[in-house]
Amino acid sequence: MDLRVLALYDRDMREGARPDGPGTRVERVGAVVRQVADAEGWNGVLWSALDETTADGAIAEQVEFFGALGHEFEWKLYGHDLPCDLGARLVAAGFRPEPAETLMVAETAGLRHDAGLPDGVRTMQVTDAAGVDLLVDVHEKAFGTDGARLRHRLLAQLAEWPDTVVAVVALAGEEPVSAARMELPPGTRFAGLWGGGTVAEWRGRGVYRALVAHRARVAAAHGYRYLQVDASAMSRPILERLGFHALGTTTPYVHAG
Repeated sequence: MDLRVLALYDRDMREGARPDGPGTRVERVGAVVRQVADAEGWNGVLWSALDETTADGAIAEQVEFFGALGHEFEWKLYGHDLPCDLGARLVAAGFRPEPAETLMVAETAGLRHDAGLPDGVRTMQVTDAAGVDLLVDVHEKAFGTDGARLRHRLLAQLAEWPDTVVAVVALAGEEPVSAARMELPPGTRFAGLWGGGTVAEWRGRGVYRALVAHRARVAAAHGYRYLQVDASAMSRPILERLGFHALGTTTPYVHAG
């Protein structure tokens, strides 16, 4: 079953990818599928069908293309991608590998949807700039990264493509303590969980688990069969307890452009 679901994921979300936000486009160039956005969006390679004789040429083409745009970009490499040494070839071409994550998938019908929030904590759906500010504040505190690009992307989605994203913040009183979002790509079987993070002092209390369950309910209501997440080592055990299964690994390889 895992191989069948992995093949569906590759077909829906990689080879057949749709643009992930306003102002982006997906292009198939030879044996490579890439997304092109402005400097604030996600630029990168989503899928490839390469071998030992074509890989280096395809890598060079993408470096030249995104370099001409002046954009940093990412080659999103999966553990089953070929050739087997594609990661080493990317490094040789100037890419920097970031930490690997686990590609995890669950059927929405088989997930536990009953994980509740701790006493005194409530959820708020993000629908406007004020809500985006709260979500980005949690993101920056939880991950220690600049949330400017996330703010830009989420504001654009909510304004122009509101049906493709669900964003939620967990509040303890009026304090934002956890946040997450879910992508709802039209015409696919997979909803994607992204950005789930909890500020340090609220970890271990079940808030992250509750936000996963909340998004699972929403995905099921929208008719998505599967939920997908690129899981960190911290979130993987929680997701496994909720019913997710590992399909493989994914590693971002980043090029300065």
